[in-house]
Amino acid sequence: MQIKGGFNLAFDSNADTPLLLMIHVRPERHGDIIEPEKLTLYPQVPYTTYTDGFGNICTRLIAPAGRLSIWNRFLIADSGIAEQLPLYERQHPIGELPNDVLIYLLGSRYCETQKLKDLAWSMFAGYQEGWPRIQAILQYTHDRIRFSYPNARSDRTAWDAHEERSGVCRDFTHLAITLCRCMNIPARYCTGYLGDIGVPLDINPMDFSAWFEVYLGNAWHVLDARHNRPRIGRITMAVGRDATDAAISTAFGFAELTEFTVFTDEVIQAQRREHFATVARS
Repeated sequence: MQIKGGFNLAFDSNADTPLLLMIHVRPERHGDIIEPEKLTLYPQVPYTTYTDGFGNICTRLIAPAGRLSIWNRFLIADSGIAEQLPLYERQHPIGELPNDVLIYLLGSRYCETQKLKDLAWSMFAGYQEGWPRIQAILQYTHDRIRFSYPNARSDRTAWDAHEERSGVCRDFTHLAITLCRCMNIPARYCTGYLGDIGVPLDINPMDFSAWFEVYLGNAWHVLDARHNRPRIGRITMAVGRDATDAAISTAFGFAELTEFTVFTDEVIQAQRREHFATVARS
């Protein structure tokens, strides 16, 4: 299958403001790209890119005073197969983990392992290591938090989400990651595109999504505590310890996000939407 994706963003600044953006498809998927990402900026300010320590493609630029609009479009191939759960993969003892995986066992800004360690061990120590324990963590997180856009906020931590029992996809993700790390399961934060492919259409405007990956059987495996089911067509943009490392935009000064439109559709679905939009306008 083919997926058409992209976004429209706009930032309003009262002075020249440096921006750090993570808005590109991760290198692991570059071999699947049919039509390369086309990044358009208005006004046409210069920008540079680099790869950070997590393998994310980062974009640096100076947003001028006033409005800066940024658009991106791409076409990517996808298997069309739902993600496979790591049902039979082995959980490694810490002594066997690769050096670069150890960081995903540590607490971080939004994932306070110290605050949740006792709770995690009291609830999940009785489950078999590996998938049975992870499945219990997923179900607990999914049931614990009520999804609510109006209650979203950027400073909510895993502990806050657990106590407030409300949040958005990043809050489900932070809580699940923290509980996994408490149980010595490496877990990392992911963000990117997740369209309504193979599921009923969500009536809410699309957003970038957050999910996580666990390290089992010498590989990373995708999991999603909010939806708590395998999905089709997930496209990763950035990974890291938590949302700090994978933020779509970081402003070093004042830059208000004033336009935010994200889309990712199977090509057939996208063509239907464009057809209906054309009919509606005529």
